[in-house]
Amino acid sequence: MTLGPNTFNPSLTLPTLAAIQRRCGELLAHQNRHKSAQALATPGEAPAEEDLRLLEEFAQQQEEQQESAEFQEPYAFEEPEPPTVLPPRSSAPPPPALDGAALHGIAGLLVRTLAPHTEADPAAVLLQFLAAFGNLVGPGPHCRVGATRHGLNLFVILVGESSKARKGTSWRQISSLFTEADPLWSSRCVTTTRPTPNTILQALRDQQPVTDRRLFLLSEEFASVIHVLGREAGQLSPLLRSAWDGGNLCSHDGHRYVQATAAHISIVGHVTQSELAHHLSRIESHNGFANRCLWTSVRRSQSLPDGGSLSSEQHSVIAGELRRTLDWVQSQDELLFSRTPAARELWNDGYVALSQGREDAFGAATSRAEAQVLRLSAIYAALDRTPLIDACHLQAALAVWDYCRASARLLFDTAPIDPTAQRISQALDVTPGGLSRVQIRALFNRHVSKERIDLALEQLMTLGLIHSETSAGRRRPATLWAKVEDPKVVNPETYGA
Repeated sequence: MTLGPNTFNPSLTLPTLAAIQRRCGELLAHQNRHKSAQALATPGEAPAEEDLRLLEEFAQQQEEQQESAEFQEPYAFEEPEPPTVLPPRSSAPPPPALDGAALHGIAGLLVRTLAPHTEADPAAVLLQFLAAFGNLVGPGPHCRVGATRHGLNLFVILVGESSKARKGTSWRQISSLFTEADPLWSSRCVTTTRPTPNTILQALRDQQPVTDRRLFLLSEEFASVIHVLGREAGQLSPLLRSAWDGGNLCSHDGHRYVQATAAHISIVGHVTQSELAHHLSRIESHNGFANRCLWTSVRRSQSLPDGGSLSSEQHSVIAGELRRTLDWVQSQDELLFSRTPAARELWNDGYVALSQGREDAFGAATSRAEAQVLRLSAIYAALDRTPLIDACHLQAALAVWDYCRASARLLFDTAPIDPTAQRISQALDVTPGGLSRVQIRALFNRHVSKERIDLALEQLMTLGLIHSETSAGRRRPATLWAKVEDPKVVNPETYGA
């Protein structure tokens, strides 16, 4: 249907509110003047000249108003401005901040000395220094947790933007320091070769004379390592997990079994955020490796167009302190760390927070908090040349762990738990008596491999959600997995209070 022309509004525009109010005022004023003129005129007389003039002015004003309306935008109403709406707050956690308590002893001296002369993140400098020192001292220094032996070897993974986070820059500063303090370690024990079971075991294999059991794996392209870790039938993941535990390593090279006794392996890996996100599912499936790592989010700390200017004297002072610390460690027959009463009290107070678990990827990646803090505190004590872990050493270790935990939250908090582990957990919720391996495989109609089920069971056991029991009888012993009634029972004595 087509509408005809509007005789009242030929321009097809709507007047503004201000124009309507102004016109109403003019019409009322004209009406009042017209009534006044009629009251003064005698009946039967023609309107006065003043009235005629007013009528002509009114007609002229109407024509001007109509002409001006043709240039207005159609349907332009003057509305009040809407109130300013603030953007919603982001639900993402803030970037981690390194607490000053972590800068204790020689490690703090190094970070503070390098800070004005490098664009590297202080956390990257600190974590790589601690990992390198933990490997430098070898397998001798250790802590005892019941029957479990904890060495000072660490797995540190730096996560940051490619070429912008200055991950490589931070390592080069530390490498030159350790080269001056112990050139033999730097030349023999540090390797940038991509780790494989064969290369690791060939470097550490048992032979005469006995080889150096220290191996520091530096991988500036750690994404390729994560890709290999994702192979279910691969041997690298169980080998590295055994290496972190400090046990004996053994693998088959295609011809024979190769063994390395008392290996002492540390890892520093560099990976970008996009690479980590791409391979995140692989890390979730191999969470037994993920929770042995200290995940460290790093970024460039400052801009130095002309580079740093660290003097050789400053460099030598730190290298000298490191050399004296290494001499002290090597002079000890057996270096077993223990806590002072002050450190024990601090440990008991913080153990509840360290023991908290979560049934997701973030919980799986941080479920070894107690062991990580234990090793870090022993490293700080060794740097102070004492076998006693004092409160200051434990506070430094807790500060480092808080940073790594906040980094892991950024990287893993939005990721779900491994689907295979989640399905097993749901089945055990409704089966108080537990399930055997045959019954667990039946949950997936035997379409899930034995390796993936093993990894899922390890993930749930690492989180403290399930436990296994072996039944004894006349028949063949059977292992049952069942849910833990009270996961993560808080017991500070478990980690040597």
